[in-house]
Amino acid sequence: MATDYYGALGVSRGASNEEIKRAYRKLVRDLHPDVNPDPVAQERFKQVATAYEVLRDPQKRQIVDLGGDPLGNGGAGGGSPYPGFSGFGDIMDAFFGGAGGASRGPRNRARTGADALIRLDLDLVETAFGATKELTVETAVLCTACTGAGTAPGTHPQTCTTCNGVGEVQSVQRSFLGQVITKRACPACGGIGQVIPDPCPQCGGDGRVRSRRSLSVKVPAGVEDGMRIRLSGQGEVGPGGGPAGDLYVEIHERDHDIFTREGADLHCRVSLPMTAAALGTTLSLTTLDGEQEIEVRPGTQSGSTLTLRAAGIPMLRATGRGHLYVHVEVLTPTRLDPEQEEILRKLAALRDEERPVSTRAGGGGLFSRVRDAFNGR
Repeated sequence: MATDYYGALGVSRGASNEEIKRAYRKLVRDLHPDVNPDPVAQERFKQVATAYEVLRDPQKRQIVDLGGDPLGNGGAGGGSPYPGFSGFGDIMDAFFGGAGGASRGPRNRARTGADALIRLDLDLVETAFGATKELTVETAVLCTACTGAGTAPGTHPQTCTTCNGVGEVQSVQRSFLGQVITKRACPACGGIGQVIPDPCPQCGGDGRVRSRRSLSVKVPAGVEDGMRIRLSGQGEVGPGGGPAGDLYVEIHERDHDIFTREGADLHCRVSLPMTAAALGTTLSLTTLDGEQEIEVRPGTQSGSTLTLRAAGIPMLRATGRGHLYVHVEVLTPTRLDPEQEEILRKLAALRDEERPVSTRAGGGGLFSRVRDAFNGR
């Protein structure tokens, strides 16, 4: 059976190139070894990378759509029903004897690097109003000793003597179909067509080394927890000094001592004594913009919400700001000294609130009268 490259990326056979690219990047962000060290995830990461390399190539994708496997390695696994075939190309060679089959040619040593992911922890004020942060990242960078060539100083790559520089080797077999010519990537040079007899001592011939470096990232105002900022070309440099992938900075917002966040809105809770809620008062609240006075009207009930408009988080992709919602909790005293108790009893008598709660339909007892009093009835 041919490998299910579409299934590896979770896309349909009719998926566009853009859909394939989006699916690949989403999976890489979750499975990259720098993010997920689980061996199972690393194996899955390899499968996803292989599937993307196949489906992004129009010729290889056409082979997949025709039921073949462009990366088949012969024997029983290449997607071909015939032993000794490595893929659809070998089937064509079998019928046409290889005479009309064009060579794929040597593969480029330089390849695009992988994307990288780093976490950035920010306070609420930083996510609200934006910030510029200095990050230290460790990625593969271009080897300065060989500038990506992979060769030792004063040396150069040499033509592979196994494949004579074409990057492929072929073998001839006889079968019931006649003479069968199969082509495979050269095992000596890996399909590149050149070998490095004297590799660079600094990078070992890879053209890149791992290094720590600092870079600056500008965080826009209004970002939320879990969002990612893309820094183009700041990821891993590719093998052979190939172009670098992208670096994704994932935002993690720290919990705030006072506020909780819902999108662009903020919420907080204040506690008021029973007397302040009944008589009304003025609160001084520390907001993201500094101290602000809040008027609490007489008769405010526990569970009420006061709204401060445009005192929340700036909108990320729009103008304006969210709101700040202040949730009120009224505190009932639990300990009274004799004088305080006497004053409350006198107040209850004046308000005719000493009788027990009525169980008759329609209310009319103490609780309903207290409710009506606080509602101004």
